Amino acid sequence: MAVMEQKAAKPQGGAFSDGVRLYVWAIVILVIAELIGAISIKAGHGKIVLLPMVWALLLGAALGLSQARLPRFAQIDLPMQHKAAAILQPALLLFVAKLGLLVGGSLPKLVAAGWALVFQEFGHFVGTIILGLPVALMLGIKREAIGATFSVGREPSLAIIGEKYGFDSPEGRGVLAEYLTGTIFGAVFISLFAGFVASLNLFHPHSLAMGAGVGSGSMMAAAAGAIAAQQTPEVAKEVATFAAASNLITTTIGTYFTLFISLPLAVWGYRVMEPVLGRISKRGRANAEAAAVEDAEAAKELKNASTAHTVEMNFGARLFAWVFSGALALVGNSMAFKTPFLDGVPGMLIIIGAVIVGEVLYFVTRRKVPAVCWVSLIAMFLTSPAFPFAPVVEQFTGKINFLALVTPMLTYAGLSVAKDVPAFRRLGWRIVVVSFLANAGTFLGAAIIAEFFHV
Repeated sequence: MAVMEQKAAKPQGGAFSDGVRLYVWAIVILVIAELIGAISIKAGHGKIVLLPMVWALLLGAALGLSQARLPRFAQIDLPMQHKAAAILQPALLLFVAKLGLLVGGSLPKLVAAGWALVFQEFGHFVGTIILGLPVALMLGIKREAIGATFSVGREPSLAIIGEKYGFDSPEGRGVLAEYLTGTIFGAVFISLFAGFVASLNLFHPHSLAMGAGVGSGSMMAAAAGAIAAQQTPEVAKEVATFAAASNLITTTIGTYFTLFISLPLAVWGYRVMEPVLGRISKRGRANAEAAAVEDAEAAKELKNASTAHTVEMNFGARLFAWVFSGALALVGNSMAFKTPFLDGVPGMLIIIGAVIVGEVLYFVTRRKVPAVCWVSLIAMFLTSPAFPFAPVVEQFTGKINFLALVTPMLTYAGLSVAKDVPAFRRLGWRIVVVSFLANAGTFLGAAIIAEFFHV
């Protein structure tokens, strides 16, 4: 038994070890994605922009899905996919720190936004229900629709539904299905959708940026990147700032919105609309029970898969992930934005330093406040008027474009996707449609409210 425990613990502490091919593939994917660059596709009056971060996610997913056809030394097998998922969180903190640095130097602009930044939060948590719930009911989804549409189904939503209903309930199956769909498709969909909406020129860039703060780091990064790519460099920086501020609000107080506003609204909406919309479903009530059984089996498979290969990263492993991800970002920064690699090193060291301090505070406070919040606050302070060396910090970190930090993050996300595909296949196309509508609803809802107050 002791030997087995030692073997199980080995991947947790090793930052490199058996995962060397994961890091090598991350470099290869990032370079290929940056070489492909941004591609615009005309779509009616708008356009769809495929950025390097989208290519990185798709290439990583394709690599994981094709592992059986590759020689052993090149495979990204299931343990490596779980390791990629574990690395994603440290990589996300670098991006959060960069956004915090932008927010700290733009506090006057955020204050000027006033009520737009405050009330757009309602759009995030009501838009999912307005677009997603009616369609879910018409597709024959029953109480699973509550869990699938009361939010975009990220980690706080899982906790709320798990505590209130349990994951074996219809609501639990719905939120797990939404979580899985968002994990696999969320970043790609929101990137394409946000970029298309931005190309229509219907909303102010600030409103679109606030819509991008959906509460998921990877999805926010993808949406903000697609919007920023269509703006001037100065406006692109403002887009990142407002998206970061909106996402911070969604991450912190958004849980209370979800618990006390959107979940009761989804329950009420289901009670009112299901007797009407449920009857016109082609699937019908006779098939709903069988569909629930299928969803339950898929949700159970997802839960088992997510816990069977859990990877716990110690501080050494996270530190290596930060340094390696920072180096990847500097490579992308030099390729896409023509900033010499060494010129970005001081700024990256500041970003990594902010992350380390935030992590320390996270553990010192016994994890009562999320690490994302601590890292954001530390980074904001470094460029705020209250910090005497803010101009120096802003000069160094300004040499690193925030989009350069998105591509490594989505590279890891892509490399981790394949592990969830078997469970996802059993959920069918209905939950994909509902998830896309919920994601579109949260983006549009916040953007519309922000636009109303902005003008």
